[in-house]
Amino acid sequence: MCIRDSNSIEPSLVVVAEETALPKEVMGQADFVKIVNALYALPNGVFRMSPDIQDLVEASTNLARVIVKDGKFITQSLQRSSVESTKDDVANAVRASLEGMGCSVSQSGDYPGWKPNPDSDILRLMVKLYQDSFNKEPKVEACHAGLECGILGAHFPGMDMISFGPTIRGAHSPDERVQISSVQKFWSYLLAVLKEIPSVE
Repeated sequence: MCIRDSNSIEPSLVVVAEETALPKEVMGQADFVKIVNALYALPNGVFRMSPDIQDLVEASTNLARVIVKDGKFITQSLQRSSVESTKDDVANAVRASLEGMGCSVSQSGDYPGWKPNPDSDILRLMVKLYQDSFNKEPKVEACHAGLECGILGAHFPGMDMISFGPTIRGAHSPDERVQISSVQKFWSYLLAVLKEIPSVE
């Protein structure tokens, strides 16, 4: 049996179901129901939108893997947030969904969040310098993914920070690359910013 998705969400999706022989061992009905119910209950996708910045996701969770093999059920998910307390909320929601079916849950690999500050002094300075240097408005964005600024902010609370650099493609992958034509622009901009930052006595 072949099923094609004709709607606009997955226009090229094709699902093929073929008859096959039963394996020597199969999952019990009770365990099957518990796993399916846990996956339905597990949060996945956007968890909370930012109350301060329009259209910005504040926290999300991603169900990355589901493995049923050798009598074991294993799943992994990733939680991200620009606000630490919200990240804890979504991580606890994931934990509760899985512990409710009797799973043991291990949480690791914490990456500190970095909450955007629309009233940042360094942001205002860099917007003005960008306008003066390139005669156009910069595209200012915020994200809830982990950045090095989160690590720095955890050690230096209250530090005014911004993240910028040359244009990159395929970040954090074997295909990561930099747009060479954007490097000189970034470098001259950085030098202009450093000249304007007041020294601390």
